[in-house]
Amino acid sequence: MPNANEDTPALSQVQQRAVSELLRVAPVADDLARRFEEAGFSLALVGGSVRDALLGRLGNDLDFTTDARPEDVLKIVRPWADAVWDVGIAFGTVGAQKQARVEGVERCFQIEVTTYRSEAYDRTSRKPEVSYGDSIEQDLVRRDFTVNAMAVALPEKDFIDPHGGLEDLAARVLRTPGTPEESFSDDPLRMMRAARFAAQLDFEVAPEVVAAMTEMAERIEIVSAERVRDELNKLILSDHPRKGLTLLVDTGLADRVLPELPALRLERDEHHRHKDVYDHTLIVLEQAIALEENGPDLTLRLAALLHDIGKPRTRRFEKDGRVSFHHHEVVGAKMTKKRMTALKYSNELVKDVSRLVELHLRFHGYGTGEWTDSAVRRYVRDAGPLLDRLHKLTRSDCTTRNKRRAAALSRAYDGLEERISQLQEQEELDAIRPDLDGNQIMEILGVKPGPAVGQAYKHLLELRLENGPMEYDAAVAALKEWWAEQN
Repeated sequence: MPNANEDTPALSQVQQRAVSELLRVAPVADDLARRFEEAGFSLALVGGSVRDALLGRLGNDLDFTTDARPEDVLKIVRPWADAVWDVGIAFGTVGAQKQARVEGVERCFQIEVTTYRSEAYDRTSRKPEVSYGDSIEQDLVRRDFTVNAMAVALPEKDFIDPHGGLEDLAARVLRTPGTPEESFSDDPLRMMRAARFAAQLDFEVAPEVVAAMTEMAERIEIVSAERVRDELNKLILSDHPRKGLTLLVDTGLADRVLPELPALRLERDEHHRHKDVYDHTLIVLEQAIALEENGPDLTLRLAALLHDIGKPRTRRFEKDGRVSFHHHEVVGAKMTKKRMTALKYSNELVKDVSRLVELHLRFHGYGTGEWTDSAVRRYVRDAGPLLDRLHKLTRSDCTTRNKRRAAALSRAYDGLEERISQLQEQEELDAIRPDLDGNQIMEILGVKPGPAVGQAYKHLLELRLENGPMEYDAAVAALKEWWAEQN
């Protein structure tokens, strides 16, 4: 395979095989390239697709770049693709979906074709200004990092690497094609992308890039909350989120996008009576990840990251030298809701994560002794569909180095899960309801819909939680007894 840049070291045999594999398993690339060529345009595989192929982690997402303008791209792609969308056309991107049989297996490729472009922010804009370029070299120099500034020109299959991305890929380091100051000035979100790629790829960030991130951190404030949130999600869902989060904190970016995290770096009291909450939080996140069963769980990871953010506001130094954080779970739940709302998370996700933060200490509140059936029922009722995640979060929250204490907490929680399992078999805990419904309550009491029915329902629910299921006659007697007390 020819090398399009004499200054770039020749590809090793392994790397040649990687790019060849890329093109072999993606027949859609050559097919699409021929269509662009017939229309008089160029097409190249670019960016993350080339990087991931060289790393041996390419999926079904393929990114292309072209000298064709978006309207021309649509004309070429529409008759060929199974589906086309143009939601990104204002930024020069056309999306498509294409089914293709690869080695006897049907695969669905998600494709993006972007016109050569450059984009930059002004000092007050939250959206990039897009201008189109006429050469792939112009396009590559505007890319965020050198490892994303490589391309394979199609159909001739020339490898294009004008900025030494291959060398940086081998060294597992993130650098910018130009100066980092110019790159981050063009799009400040790239500072967060540096942290995200460090977390996703387990790469180091070059010192000059870290320095620019630190110096320019305040520029992130002109980026929309939605774009910040999306980068944060990708970072948190990566294989090494601690690495990216640490970089955000160390450079000061977290002070502007997630200030509750660096605020956890509490100064220890002189007697070292409480743990470093920041380090504890990162350990809890890692321990929660280790308990995941079906891939990355954003709800669980966000709850682990935010579960103690109420501690700085509730910290008290007691007279006996202890440090307390009374009700930090309640304060933290409110702070979680506020921060996640500011970052434009969905109402459902905000509700779930806030609820987990609020409940993460509930287990400790019951002590380490045998739980009553009533306590178990209320725990399950309050957790609802979040119960499995609450199990994982609570277990992850134990970071003590005292092996005996850790073992005791683990045994206690084992006991709780066993009790939940036993009661679920007996009582269908997942759908705890009073033994009488609203219609029955109205019929028995002879009342119409109104506040009294709700109060009666709540009373019967409390009895159900406290005593377990009741026979119909017993429930009716309890209801009538309560009603007599009300009147």
